[in-house]
Amino acid sequence: MKLEYVLPADIEKRSFEIIESELETEIPPDIKPVVIRAIHTTADFDYAENLYFSPGVMDKALAALGRGALIVTDTNMAKAGINKAALARHGCECMCFMADEDIAQAAKADGTTRAAASVDKAARLGRPVIYAVGNAPTALVRLCDHISAGTFVPELVIGAPVGFVNVVQSKEMLIASGIPCIAARGRKGGSTVAAAVCNALLYMLDDKKGFKK
Repeated sequence: MKLEYVLPADIEKRSFEIIESELETEIPPDIKPVVIRAIHTTADFDYAENLYFSPGVMDKALAALGRGALIVTDTNMAKAGINKAALARHGCECMCFMADEDIAQAAKADGTTRAAASVDKAARLGRPVIYAVGNAPTALVRLCDHISAGTFVPELVIGAPVGFVNVVQSKEMLIASGIPCIAARGRKGGSTVAAAVCNALLYMLDDKKGFKK
């Protein structure tokens, strides 16, 4: 069997068309770009059902990005997956503190994880933050602690850690916190999903402002 050579832009376009044709769930238009991109990234149609969107979160997320919010990720993989040109178009940037030496020292001193220490570092920045979690449930737990105490209230939290230990529970804690959030309920998620959600939001803002990708 001979396969035709397909350019990257055409691959994405065709992939989205296939996803649309195979979707068995009616997705509300305001969240559909996020759901479609999550499915595109994972080839997993479960995201049509398990992505949770807090009330009004899309408008809040786009407004935060439009004001140049800082995206903080819990893995360098998620950071690498977020479109840098799209960030620049909206005056945004992305950071990950996980490999920072001060984070390793803080985690050791506090007897916690680098993910939790990274949340604390983000809280000290005093900047509007979108926190994207694709790996560490301890990041979500620490975020919820800060939200409850009022010491750090991000503009948006993307909760998509993947795994088995405290993953489901931490996502439900996030949802119960009342913070604007997009969460991948259940065990599924990952850095690629966290990055995909960020990219979907950035591209939606591109469309809203009439920017060409």
